[in-house]
Amino acid sequence: QVQLVQSGGGLVQTGGSLTLSCAASGRTISSCAMGWFRQAPGKERKFVASINWDGGYTYYTDSVKGRFTISRDNVKNTVWLQMNSLKPDDTAVYYCAARSGLYTSNYAGDYDSWGQGTQVTVSS
Repeated sequence: QVQLVQSGGGLVQTGGSLTLSCAASGRTISSCAMGWFRQAPGKERKFVASINWDGGYTYYTDSVKGRFTISRDNVKNTVWLQMNSLKPDDTAVYYCAARSGLYTSNYAGDYDSWGQGTQVTVSS
């Protein structure tokens, strides 16, 4: 099983930008699809973005399309989520996840390993 350690996040004003990083260890993620999810207080964890094993395919939930970008570097064993034009509704704890399989999924139950979560707060 791969271990995922997240960094980044924090407090930003509306319209600002943040980049989240997810560094993997234990084994290579080159054969894994990767995803980002988020969970707001009192709400269920929801899909944000995913990327297939080689970065050739990405998928986003509608609310972040055009604002967020998921990317990966299999040599560095790292995945990123670049977040631009942030809104208060983006406030949540963000989680990266790894799926043992080449192709993406927007279902949390398909992912095997999870990062520790990182808080993103967007002030109005």
